[in-house]
Amino acid sequence: MKHRQYIIGMDGGGTKTHAVITDQQGAFLAEHFAGPSNFQIIGIEKAAETIFTLVELCCETVDCRTQDVAAIVCGLTGAGRAGDQKQMLDGLKKFARAKKHPLKKVIVESDARIALEGALNGGAGIILIAGTGSIAFGKDAKGNIHRVGGWGRILGDEGSGYYLGRLGLTAITRHIDGRGEKTKLTAMATKMFGLSDQTAIINAVYKENFDVASIAPLVITAAERRDVVCQGIIENAVIELAWHVQVAAEKISTGSTKKVKEKIHVSFIGGLLSNDTLVSRLLKQYLEVHFPVIEIIPPISSPAFGAVVMGRSQLT
Repeated sequence: MKHRQYIIGMDGGGTKTHAVITDQQGAFLAEHFAGPSNFQIIGIEKAAETIFTLVELCCETVDCRTQDVAAIVCGLTGAGRAGDQKQMLDGLKKFARAKKHPLKKVIVESDARIALEGALNGGAGIILIAGTGSIAFGKDAKGNIHRVGGWGRILGDEGSGYYLGRLGLTAITRHIDGRGEKTKLTAMATKMFGLSDQTAIINAVYKENFDVASIAPLVITAAERRDVVCQGIIENAVIELAWHVQVAAEKISTGSTKKVKEKIHVSFIGGLLSNDTLVSRLLKQYLEVHFPVIEIIPPISSPAFGAVVMGRSQLT
């Protein structure tokens, strides 16, 4: 008798991993959560243990065997490059063999890729991610993936939390020096982080590994309180993020957005955009005015379910 087949999708990051199990038609059956699976931080073996534990939990819940799982797709933070994906995949397969439960088809992808599939339910469109970093992913009608940004905090991440924080700190140093305009941000950073003078700021940033992105919420608050300097920083970030969307839109439509007639769906992801923030509101307004062909839509499904969508596409 032929056994029923299943698909497991996972969304793994630095704090938790979300697993979803469905049947082959994509019907939701169960979900489970576990600890981190960012193998770049905790190592391949520990990440593999987290993933395998979730596979077992999913199988127990629906009363199936691991060999009944036709595809497992793991979208993981830190798995954006082919070499890293292979290392994690090899580690996961090795761990499963040691447990006497070898897995069938396993795919390791980036967390951004499964977020794209989940947000658009496998369809064409764009996701713009802006949290600590920033990146845009687009998928055209033929299924080709296009990437814009994601160069990291030194070379890029424009419009991100790190970007806001860095420009905010620069504004503070210019205020302290007298080279720039006064900003409410200086007093706010002093009160919250003790960044009151040159020595405190230099020590924090260069010696104490200060979280630069933690200044971003203060920049937003100061801008909302009509601080001109911080309003300028926010406006700059909005334009940078809009450029990500425009370039991604032109890549998936193979031409200028002014010539495109059909709507291009865009979903916002990440703390700066998925929540109702000053940045997300201004960016929506900017895109509506300058790129009316773009339609902002909420993500259709979770990244974990996006991994399931990828798994289903591998079986057809």
